[in-house]
Amino acid sequence: MFYLAAAVSDFYIPASEMPQHKIQSSSGPLQLSMKMVPKILSPLVKDWAPKAYVISFKLETDPSILVDRARKALETYNHQAVVANVLDTRRSCVTIVTRDSQIDLRLSDEEAARGMELEEKIVNYLQDCHAHFISQ
Repeated sequence: MFYLAAAVSDFYIPASEMPQHKIQSSSGPLQLSMKMVPKILSPLVKDWAPKAYVISFKLETDPSILVDRARKALETYNHQAVVANVLDTRRSCVTIVTRDSQIDLRLSDEEAARGMELEEKIVNYLQDCHAHFISQ
């Protein structure tokens, strides 16, 4: 099983393009040009571990596109599951999307008060999915 943590960012500034000294405001407005972070999901699924159970993450700020974007990722990369969440509610609610299903996992107020983390529910659910995958 590969449980791929969400990327910190989809973009970065290469070290070779980073300024060595403070950027002076007297130079005028700042313009940034960023590069795309290389995607590893495709080679992981196709080449490196084609028989593995692969889980990716999808974070959005617009709840109305969340599940569609997760399904698109499943189609694009042909992996097994996407943990999809919305930035504002990422610590209390996620939707796990697979080819055949989607399930919402929520942390209740009582669970949060006891100090439970949503991650525990995610991992428990995905362990069950992985066990089913292996049995196939």
